[in-house]
Amino acid sequence: MSEAAFAPRSWRDLPLGNVIPLPMTSLSYKTGNWRALRPLLHKEKCIKCLLCWVHCPEPAIHRHEDDSVSINYDFCKGCGICANVCPVHAIEMVMEG
Repeated sequence: MSEAAFAPRSWRDLPLGNVIPLPMTSLSYKTGNWRALRPLLHKEKCIKCLLCWVHCPEPAIHRHEDDSVSINYDFCKGCGICANVCPVHAIEMVMEG
């Protein structure tokens, strides 16, 4: 068979793209293994303002009941947003490994 036999006839024949079939599927995929920098949390400096938690674009900052935070490195991509928004510099970006 030729390639033309497999070509879509119109745009209606194309499969849907850019669709998330199930919500919250990102929690199923550990995506933190390619970062160059990792955030290092200095808990003694943390004032529990939660700005890191609010601004983190991934589910990498975990908020505890007492408003303390921890970092889940399975999902952290090392973007550094948490370190940039921390008013007391309780998060430091260090080289991975």
